[in-house]
Amino acid sequence: MTTAVPLIDFQNVTVERGERVVLDGVTLAIAQGEHAAILGPNGSGKSTLIKLIARELYPRLKAEPWSLRIMGRERWNLFDLRHHLGIVSNDWMQMCTRDYSAYEIVLSGFFGSVGIWPHHVVTPRMEGKARETMELLEISPLAERPTSHLSSGEARRILIARALVHSPRALVLDEPTTSLDLHATHELRETLRKLARSGISIVMVTHHLPDIIPEIRRVVLMAHGRVYGDGPKQRLVAAGTLSTLFGVPVEVLERGGYYHVL
Repeated sequence: MTTAVPLIDFQNVTVERGERVVLDGVTLAIAQGEHAAILGPNGSGKSTLIKLIARELYPRLKAEPWSLRIMGRERWNLFDLRHHLGIVSNDWMQMCTRDYSAYEIVLSGFFGSVGIWPHHVVTPRMEGKARETMELLEISPLAERPTSHLSSGEARRILIARALVHSPRALVLDEPTTSLDLHATHELRETLRKLARSGISIVMVTHHLPDIIPEIRRVVLMAHGRVYGDGPKQRLVAAGTLSTLFGVPVEVLERGGYYHVL
């Protein structure tokens, strides 16, 4: 069920990286409780949206009047923001090349760190929540395994658990199935379906059509740093629209609530 204040509200947002404009006057709002996929080719500005939400980038100050609000607020303490948004990006996969256990990585979500450090005060509530979240994602057997020994699919689910320990209102994912094999991809999609049905919003950035789980009904198309289309999945995920978006002729097949490009 949605609430009146949008989860994310971009109004005329422009972002430059060096001399290049990577987002150009983007206006986009996603409601709390809504599931949405942001779809587009590489270089279209999708991942820049994630970095804006995470406050890793900021809009160009000299642009026309703009605003970027998360849950109605323009300014956030980053640690407070993590309590409301669970962000999983490919940049975080480097965590899983170190000798922390999977449980330590999940628990470190409370501190915004990589692993648990001597100055961290870990409470029984934190420990219980970390174990509970791992159980929800069916990864409890991985708890004591060093993350450097995990497969890519296992590591991705560990990072999702890390993002969920604060019980955020939304899970924001950047190219969630990158580097995963078929079995790991299937498991991850089933995990996301379970989370979507539990009430947490799913905001997904991808260029892989089958990543868009059936529970996601809204699709935002990005091209050249702009919103190319925004609306119901059934209308926008069509052969003609996607052929123009990606610049190659495609056919689209829907099966079991998933869409596939042929």
